[in-house]
Amino acid sequence: MMNKIALLNDAFRQTFRGGKIMMTIGVAELPDCLKAEALRQVADFSGFTEENDPYSEHDFGSFDLVGRKFLWKIDYYDENMKYGSEDPSDPKRTTRVLTLMLSSEY
Repeated sequence: MMNKIALLNDAFRQTFRGGKIMMTIGVAELPDCLKAEALRQVADFSGFTEENDPYSEHDFGSFDLVGRKFLWKIDYYDENMKYGSEDPSDPKRTTRVLTLMLSSEY
């Protein structure tokens, strides 16, 4: 059975509801059609392995698109976005932030 954090992360990543989406400057400067495709790749991502998902939270992924490597990650903040969430499994106490970046920006 998948843990609750992974289920919440998947729901957020697939719908972009229940959190915030951020892009690094390198991604933000790409053409809109490329940004849209990169976000689709994030939403459709299913390549979780023990290497890229050691805690089974579905909070990180990477993919290649038009010769560039993209990374995305989900971080957990409190409701006021001031501190880390004390309980990422509680959506009422957690704001999820997904950041999409180029691997060269990591």
